[in-house]
Amino acid sequence: MLLGASAHSQAESVIRIGLGADPDMLDPHLARTYYGRFVFAALCDRLVDVDAHLNVVPGLATRWAWSDEGKTLTLDLRDGVTFHDGEKFDANAVKFNLERALTLPGSLRKSEISSIASIEVTGPLQVKLHLKNADAALLSQLTDRAGAMLAPEAAKKADFAAHPVCSGPYKFASRVQQDRIVLTRFEQYWNKADYHFDKVIFLPIPDASVRLANLRAGDLDLTEGVAASDVKTVEQDSKLALAKVTGLGYQGITFNINNGKVDANSPLKDARVREAFSLAIDRDALNQVVFEGQYTPANQPFSPVSPYHVSLPPGARDVEKAKALLKAAGVTTPLSLTLLVTNNPTAQQVGQVIQAMVSEAGFNLNLQMSEFATLLDRQQRGDYQLSLSGWSGRPDPDGSIYAFINSKGTLNDGHYSNPQVDNWLNAARLTNDRAARQGIYTQVVSQLQTDMPIAYLYFEPRIFGMTKKLQGFTPRPDGLVRLAGVSLAP
Repeated sequence: MLLGASAHSQAESVIRIGLGADPDMLDPHLARTYYGRFVFAALCDRLVDVDAHLNVVPGLATRWAWSDEGKTLTLDLRDGVTFHDGEKFDANAVKFNLERALTLPGSLRKSEISSIASIEVTGPLQVKLHLKNADAALLSQLTDRAGAMLAPEAAKKADFAAHPVCSGPYKFASRVQQDRIVLTRFEQYWNKADYHFDKVIFLPIPDASVRLANLRAGDLDLTEGVAASDVKTVEQDSKLALAKVTGLGYQGITFNINNGKVDANSPLKDARVREAFSLAIDRDALNQVVFEGQYTPANQPFSPVSPYHVSLPPGARDVEKAKALLKAAGVTTPLSLTLLVTNNPTAQQVGQVIQAMVSEAGFNLNLQMSEFATLLDRQQRGDYQLSLSGWSGRPDPDGSIYAFINSKGTLNDGHYSNPQVDNWLNAARLTNDRAARQGIYTQVVSQLQTDMPIAYLYFEPRIFGMTKKLQGFTPRPDGLVRLAGVSLAP
């Protein structure tokens, strides 16, 4: 049965995509969930995109060039593009969008493109981005939400997030919170021939086993986040297919060091306590117990598929050293702490395994379940002690670390601050020399082993399940679903 189909449109082509949680607000400048990025990929074209090998490729910008000193980026724009409300896409629209991302109260894109000093319109279809300093990561940032183009007149309205208007292949139709987001084909899309669905329905279903049940029953055509324990089930089902790729994303525990109403005597202000907590976790055992060996233990934000992955294996669990660190920090055990955990079975299991592990080092860990968007909101406001959350990863390493670790980062929810780390992160933005950047990030990752603002736990593979009728879908390391060339066989 076609969801939401009327009697006269039974022949319309619909794809139903299962998501692990309901996205937060549908405004690319204010949004922060991984799941929202699935919707934006269909709704909002970006200035540039990435291919399967993480190379930057044309989007709404067809060509680009850097000045010799790396402080000016010139973008030539695609002609003949219109927004869903009929407004024309041009250089003025780009200027509006980037300035909005930089100035909108609450914008989470500010630190991603903070190197931009000004945007100059140099022609109807050309803009020059003048930078405060060279920024090797900027072009990569424009492949994601910072580069998403919103219709300027619509974006000036206070309710934009409830009625988003972009220029992508699909336009917003409706949303029922915690139930579905519906997009419909945009007939005036510049590349319409590559898109074969009349309607795209995103269905948030937090429980991976329920998503799989819906897929097997034919109520979903594609689902992200197949649980490791369900991989064999999908592979053995003659009606289903599995697609897997090593992802850029990580999962970790963010410590609240100094955000919100933190007690001046909070033990988490002491790096030794945070390091002790991390040392009490056996990442290999966690991978085996919860993920059947499908995931990769982590101690950094850079995935093994990234050329910037630092060759520093995660240390072995060391309960005795953890106890010694707590004693040196003057902590009386057991130390009671509360960990925020997303209310899905996998995250709950991760939390329970960690709870058991750290208890042996002297931590009394309480688990507090929360809906995902609520967890992120609490994390942002500083209403937490520890939070189990992650990041879907970015092609350029800056996108996976700067906003979380730099003292001025917009996603630095623990308010960690180390001036030396700030200097390193800023220096890594100033050069396009890969070897130089690798050296800088190696220093940062080494420093984070003791500062421990985030206890990185594992890198997540992107595992998709789909009906065998789905054709043309290929997963990418960034985990997003791109619908160009994808269709359903009769």
